[in-house]
Amino acid sequence: MRFTIPLLCLALAACTETTTTGGQVSKAPSINSTQMQRFSAVQSRVEPVAERECRARARSGVNCDFKIVIHPNADLPPNAYQSLEGRRPVVTFTQALLNDLQNSHEIAFVMGHEAAHHIENHIAKTQVNATAGSIFGALVGAAIGSQVAVDVGQQLGGSVGARAYSKDMELEADALGAVITHKAGYDPRAGAAYFFRSPDPGDRFLGSHPPNAERRATINRVAASL
Repeated sequence: MRFTIPLLCLALAACTETTTTGGQVSKAPSINSTQMQRFSAVQSRVEPVAERECRARARSGVNCDFKIVIHPNADLPPNAYQSLEGRRPVVTFTQALLNDLQNSHEIAFVMGHEAAHHIENHIAKTQVNATAGSIFGALVGAAIGSQVAVDVGQQLGGSVGARAYSKDMELEADALGAVITHKAGYDPRAGAAYFFRSPDPGDRFLGSHPPNAERRATINRVAASL
């Protein structure tokens, strides 16, 4: 029986919910010049703070040269995510998300939250969890004695493993994101308001994000200490 460990995409999804209309993702309107100027102004303040926090907190040898971009595809749903370009951390905003953010505080918090995923090494941790889950699932399948069971076990195990600590990682990113937002001169509580306009993911089994109440409590606790 063959054992193959699936590779996890080197990106972490943001804490947003996709808005759909009639089963179709709504196309984002063009970003107006005011919002683009707001984004650029926030980036110029948040990026250097995120890089300083990265150098102070991250493990040795981590690339702290952030690249913050807006995705060119206007059809993508509201989202922001952290990924890697080689070793360089990239924070990407979709145009639809940028249109949904109502002020500089919200842009800053999303930016800080995604930067925090890199500083906390969440991509690598998720990969380790997914690999461990995949191996466990494959072993369970092998015990059943079928290659199909091995393949299914790997897929399910990898998915469960990848999500095992995702809620904790989101709360870690909220906490450090609040610090980055504050140090850049913005209000993390006002910035986190965007997340709470989105549907509450609740405390679903294997859900990737924690309930909004838990996130709000984390952000308020950190903000109160700053």
